[in-house]
Parts: sequence; C-alpha cells; structure tokens
Amino acid sequence: MSERTARDVGPAGIDLAYERFGAPGAPPAVLIMGAGAQMINWPEGFCRELVDRGLQVIRFDTRDSGRSTHFPDAPVPDFPAALAGDLSTASYSLSDLAADTVGLLDALALTEVHLVGSSLGAMIAQMIAIEHPDRVRSLTSMMATTGEPGVGVADFSLFAGLGGPPPDREGFVRWQVRALRLAASPTLPFDGPAAAERAGRVFDRGYDALGMQRQGLAVVATGDRTSRLRSLRVPTLVVHGARDLVCDVSGGRATAAAVAGAELVVLEEMAHHLPQELWPEVAGLIADHVHRAEAGAVRAPRGPGN
Repeated sequence: MSERTARDVGPAGIDLAYERFGAPGAPPAVLIMGAGAQMINWPEGFCRELVDRGLQVIRFDTRDSGRSTHFPDAPVPDFPAALAGDLSTASYSLSDLAADTVGLLDALALTEVHLVGSSLGAMIAQMIAIEHPDRVRSLTSMMATTGEPGVGVADFSLFAGLGGPPPDREGFVRWQVRALRLAASPTLPFDGPAAAERAGRVFDRGYDALGMQRQGLAVVATGDRTSRLRSLRVPTLVVHGARDLVCDVSGGRATAAAVAGAELVVLEEMAHHLPQELWPEVAGLIADHVHRAEAGAVRAPRGPGN
C-alpha cells in the first residue's frame, strides 16, 4: 500500500490523502476514523485482517486531519455557544464531511462501497447513507450514536486532568498514549509501545487540535439524525463496546433501533478502542456483513425516495 492524494475532491474542492490496498476486484470497504484521527489510526494489522477476509480496503484522512486539507483560518469553535444554539463558529457539518467522502469515491471511480465508520467516522458514514444512499452497499457503524440527546453520552470525568495536547512531539506522544489508555478497556491488554509509535506518526503527519474541534462541532451543527436514520434501507451492522465511556453503549443501541433490520453486536470487553485482541472478531463481523450484502442476502428493497 502507498499513500496517495486525491486533488480537488467534492464540492469543497479539497485534497484528501488516502491508501488503497487489497485485490482491486474485491468488495471495497471505505474506513472512516473518528474526530481528529487519521487514516493510520486504523491499524495496519486490522486492515490486513479485512484484506485476508476478501475485502479491498480504502482508508483516508478526513478534512482537518493528517495530510488532507486543513482550515486554519476558520473560526475557533465555540462549543458553549453552539450548544446554546449559536452555530456561527461551525465551519461545516457532517453533510460536508459526507460530501468529501463521496467526492473521494468519484476520484477513485467507485460507484458503490461498503462504509465502515468508527466514532465520529461512523456518524459521517451514517450521513453518507442518508444523503447518498445510491453509493452505499452496506453500513457498519462502530462506537457511535445518533445525535439524540441523552444517548451515547460521554463520561467527561474520564479525561479530567488530561489537558490539551502539548506542542512538542515527545509531549504529544505521552499525551496521546495517556488519552488512548484512558479510553481503552480495563480488561484487555493495552499495547503502549504500539500506541506511542502510532502517536509519533500522527504528530509527524500533521496533528491539528483545532481541526479535531471543528470536526466535533460539525456533529453539534448537524443535530439529531434519528428520524433520517429511520429512512435507511441499507444492510447495517452496529458494533459497540459495553465498556465504552467515550460514547455510551446506549448510542449503539439507539442507532440499531433507528435503522430497519440493523444487526447490533455488543462486545462485552470492548471500550472506545480497537485492541489487537479483538481485530479478528471485529474484522470477521465486518467481512461477513459485507459478503452477505454482496450476495444480496440482507439487502432490503429501497422504498420510494430512498
């Protein structure tokens, strides 16, 4: 696999860095990572698990992350004001992030794909399925919620005292490893050296703290997606960890309840993290879901307007 850049992508005309690997003729699975995260936050080993199960994998840096286009001149996000109804500092919404992704599909000449999103990336995937249903063969929503108030809430005490990311590489690596450890499951091993190695690569590729906030504010600006999720007629798999404190498992349950025919899998030992011990199980769930959708076994008929 080698990193490439798609130029002038989507309505915004931005650049998106991506990697594409696996057999070109295999079912294409597009992986979308969470807020502020980069495509390398999908571990290479996990991607290989998917490829070994017969999938083609595309992972990419969303706008404001990694080596894709950043928006440094955008307003500084004001979350208290946004939560009070003033969205003037929101630079974009989930619809814009969805349109970016569809633009990447156009650049790669991919008509229909299987979407796999994690956390905020799953919310982007949900929005693609809502607004661009003809481009989606299946949807896998992991560690995410619907935007409905009161479900999928975070335990903010988890990160009390963590502070913001330091500006230097060494400090950033320590900070990110600590944050990842806090979000990880207490019952599964945490690979500190691997997390540190990846955090260093994240820093080198272009970590953007305000970009992460701009992405997070896009969720607030979009609001509750529940009623729109009810319109979906796409094979949907929802995966959530019972120990997730960043996005409570109620978010996954609400997502599965909103989408007709969705399959919900709650993994008892998983938190807001994808440890190596769970790669085979999660990759197996995704690959089985994709292959069933490819075979038409779980594809629901599209209703009028869908």
